[in-house]
Amino acid sequence: MKQIFNSFLPLSEYIPDGEPHVFGDRVYIYGSHDKEGGETFCMLDYVVYSAPVTDLLDWKYEGVIYSSSQDPNNDGKRTYMYAPDVVKGNDGRFYLYYALAGDERRGGQFDGPISVAVCDTPAGKFKYHGDVQFKDGTPVKRMIPFDPGVINDDGVIRLYYGWALNISIPRNPVGRAIMVKIMQKMFKKTKKEIVDEPQGIMGANVVELEDDMITVKSDIKRIVPGRNAAKGTTFAGHAFFEASSIRKIKDTYYFIYSSELMHELCYATSKYPDRDFVFGGTIVSSGDIGFRGRKAKDRINATGNNHGSIEQINGEWYVFYHRHTHNSSFSRQACAEKITIEEDGSIAQVGITSCGLNGAPLVAKGEYPSPIYSILTDGKMKHIGVGHLRTCKPCMTDRNDQRFITNIKNGVIIGYKYFMFNGAATLNLTIRGKGKGTFLVKTDMNGEPIGEIPVKPGSDWESFGIPIDLSGQFPLILQYKGSGMVEFMSFTFV
Repeated sequence: MKQIFNSFLPLSEYIPDGEPHVFGDRVYIYGSHDKEGGETFCMLDYVVYSAPVTDLLDWKYEGVIYSSSQDPNNDGKRTYMYAPDVVKGNDGRFYLYYALAGDERRGGQFDGPISVAVCDTPAGKFKYHGDVQFKDGTPVKRMIPFDPGVINDDGVIRLYYGWALNISIPRNPVGRAIMVKIMQKMFKKTKKEIVDEPQGIMGANVVELEDDMITVKSDIKRIVPGRNAAKGTTFAGHAFFEASSIRKIKDTYYFIYSSELMHELCYATSKYPDRDFVFGGTIVSSGDIGFRGRKAKDRINATGNNHGSIEQINGEWYVFYHRHTHNSSFSRQACAEKITIEEDGSIAQVGITSCGLNGAPLVAKGEYPSPIYSILTDGKMKHIGVGHLRTCKPCMTDRNDQRFITNIKNGVIIGYKYFMFNGAATLNLTIRGKGKGTFLVKTDMNGEPIGEIPVKPGSDWESFGIPIDLSGQFPLILQYKGSGMVEFMSFTFV
């Protein structure tokens, strides 16, 4: 039986910052490209996957569409391409917007420019087109040229971009002076470029482009504040951080972004493309923080940055986002959930699941890889900033071309939402490691077990199982109780 789960791409693939777009009868996912077990963000060239709009179970690898070596701004230090977006121009061609990053082969560097590549087809071989520029040919470096999002609004091309520190700038003169120095170094700007910007350099911005797709046609306008300017606005507590994305639904503009909290994708709405945006709410959090009142301390996964957007596919709306693996911020995977846009235009936060684009609960039959979890927690999961966690936490990892969950110790909970159970079956877990104990089998994180699967130490993968008897839709929750550490490859219903 054909099914799909989160991540909806192969487990060996790491495409964060996903921008889904329907072109013709297919949906394409454009994003950054992390390396498995990578040392920094976005180390690989852009690749694309696509699926028929009528069959989101059938994702096809389209191949490499663009390499950083094609960009003349690549000087051997700026070698990585951060989050892109793609739009269809008025000439019928497809334009890829991105920013080179990396400082001496490390992540970072936010000084721009935003560059553009072009192709006749949505998943063909893109070619460098130019840098976003003012009419005199000067590259646009005002504000922070980062994370472009683009829309063709009935023939009008608009570019959204920006970034903001998720800290408040000190009010005292000494503190402000220190922060200006920090920003000068981070963003490679002069003091004058920073202090003379009327609204500050940090926040989300929009500018209109000419039909050549690179030349600025209008003034640059601030649409959503960063944390430092959010007090007293609807954005307080959910100020703009990064990940600009724009959609138009009927007569309303939806600006999707990652907030100062980093783990969530939020949205703001306006009847205008360049002003009057009002905070709408959180769409998804990679740790389910905020969903049904969940607090940050109770996050159900390790969290980190988040980036994605929403798209209507064959009449249904979905949010695309990413999760973190390898106890790192550098190996992120694409995920998606179905959402509902209400009659009043609001979007309620959705919980993260294992079934994602499947359109129905997974069938409790056959074998499943363990990394399709929607819950992975030891009760004290961390927020990953930039880099690798220094503490040993449960996570997905890889070794010898295998992907599995590691660092499973006493109390760790692994959950899969949702399965459709159909009576009596045997549940087998494929396990290895030095641990000795049991896996409690539950249908609720805080519920009583419906069975226990004993496991014993072993260096080779070995299956352990018990009979279960369930009917209906439930989460599958596994909680390890025992000594030592175990690793978990897969589970099977027979």
